[in-house]
Amino acid sequence: MDPEKQISLIKKNVVQIVKEEELLEKIKQKSSLKIKLGVDPTAPDIHLGTSIPLLKLRCFQDLGHKVILVIGDFTGRIGDPSGRVKTRKPLTSEEINFNARTYQEQVFKILNPEKTKIVFNSKWLAPLNFSQILDLASHYTVARILERDDFYKRYHHNYPIGLHEFLYPLMQAYDSVALKSDVEIGGTDQTFNLLVGREIQKSYGQSPQVVITLPLLEGTDGKEKMSKSLGNYIGINESPQEIYGKIMSLPDELTGKYFHLLTSLSEEEIKNKEKLHPKKAKEDLAMEIVSFYYGKSSAEKASAKFNLIFKEKKIPEDVPIQKIKEDKIWIIKLLQSTGLARSSSEARRLILQGGVKWDGEKIKDINLKVSLDNEHILQAGKKKFMKIVKKS
Repeated sequence: MDPEKQISLIKKNVVQIVKEEELLEKIKQKSSLKIKLGVDPTAPDIHLGTSIPLLKLRCFQDLGHKVILVIGDFTGRIGDPSGRVKTRKPLTSEEINFNARTYQEQVFKILNPEKTKIVFNSKWLAPLNFSQILDLASHYTVARILERDDFYKRYHHNYPIGLHEFLYPLMQAYDSVALKSDVEIGGTDQTFNLLVGREIQKSYGQSPQVVITLPLLEGTDGKEKMSKSLGNYIGINESPQEIYGKIMSLPDELTGKYFHLLTSLSEEEIKNKEKLHPKKAKEDLAMEIVSFYYGKSSAEKASAKFNLIFKEKKIPEDVPIQKIKEDKIWIIKLLQSTGLARSSSEARRLILQGGVKWDGEKIKDINLKVSLDNEHILQAGKKKFMKIVKKS
């Protein structure tokens, strides 16, 4: 494709390109660029916020470029200090390995597996000796590190900063050196780290990578950045029903942004969606996103189930919430623990009389164990409801 046309497609939803003229020149010089994205496996789930850079990687793949996904099994031992007011708790090697495996499974819901190279940065970071680490550290100053907003705030508020945290942006930068990356992408919170990569590549005699930053996505609370730790996330590996329901719970003002960042609709199509009633717009958004990850049939089923529970059955909005830690629980025990039945005999009687429903469907088996993947509605009789939430 014509280089200028490629730039036009790449720029969609992008906050900043450093530097656009360099990117254009690289595309003109090379038929296939090395596009890098680094992810630390600090949690097992990839959520819609993380999907934004992955979707940009897919765009590069469709344009014929080489995508390299760096799983930070080594940098994950520190954890990215970006946006943090305190040092991250170190993960164990077992946690990192488990999360890394789930990442590999989930990214191919977005990326083309035949055009994706997955690498682990322990391959080149772990063998570095102390002389090499000193050499790497000599290419950047403490003053420059402290210019970073989060470090600056922590330093001036007397919050502790681990010396190992100072090394994090240098380690991420060394990933770019090891891979000789042409482009690195990330969220706007990664701007400092990505720019350090440019500087360190220059120090090692390489052509500096182009930096592309993308918007951050607010979570279901409508306020904070989508995050597993904040519990305001929508995981791409969650069930179609869970994804659909969470999107329907979004604040209305986020719908447009989600359409722009998470769907392939044109600007004109999105403008038309934004003219709809907020509830209808969210229904269309939920259909688009669930269809992308699970197909149109699954999206239609999720929509029908949602309407069955929350529209036709007129479940009250102020349903009490009960958090359950088990992955599966016996329905009799659940009815008792929620207070919807006073005893096991009452629970059995309710089920046998057809008075118990799980997400709108009657339960007939008194020995049933229900699975708790996230949020569900348990109903006993005509007026007793309880929202069951999986305790994280």
